[in-house]
Amino acid sequence: MKWEAIAGGLGFAVVGVAHAFGLFVAPSEAAMGETGRMLYLHVPTAWAGMGSFLVAFVGAIGVLWTGGKRWDALVESAVEVGIVMSVLLTVQGSLWARPTWGTWWTWDPRLTTTAVMVVAFAGVLVLRHLVHRPERRAMASAVATIASFADVPVVYLSVKWWRSLHQPISNAGTVDTLMLVPFLVACFGMLFVCAALIGSRWRLAMSRLEREDRASDLPDRPVPLSLEGRP
Repeated sequence: MKWEAIAGGLGFAVVGVAHAFGLFVAPSEAAMGETGRMLYLHVPTAWAGMGSFLVAFVGAIGVLWTGGKRWDALVESAVEVGIVMSVLLTVQGSLWARPTWGTWWTWDPRLTTTAVMVVAFAGVLVLRHLVHRPERRAMASAVATIASFADVPVVYLSVKWWRSLHQPISNAGTVDTLMLVPFLVACFGMLFVCAALIGSRWRLAMSRLEREDRASDLPDRPVPLSLEGRP
């Protein structure tokens, strides 16, 4: 059994236990009431998305430093997982915002910078589809990934830098232990899930890149001479 299956199974189990505890044991949030229970899923998803983009950033540096296709495959896999997590985060945020703010969406700094982040990394995937030469594609997408990652710390710090409707960053001292424990356990489990997804996607990307290498090593097939026009 591959390590991704073990990590994924463990991650989903841990997340399930944490969510059960957060839903049925932990007290409701003082300001948001029962709606606040969505944070046990929402925040771990946010951390997983930004963590995936951090992995992609490291992979991009590896591409520029070594030019290795293993790093290139890591960029592709981590960007894809990060986008999936960030889209889920946006959907969850809309479901949370409707009863909390009275609207599905507003151009709040946190929401706006998150939308920019998703679009920027989606552009990395589009770029990878447009550039067909493996070496040029790897370098171009690495540079685009590093540029896109510049928005990740902005997303995290947006609630500190600007006046925002979004809930400010919490710390352990302001959260009840019965709420903090399932929250941290859910974050831990979600990291396992992301690691499994990135690992599985990395294997697929490596397989495709190796097929490209083998195809480029094949000699050109001779073009048969046409018999047309011969007497």
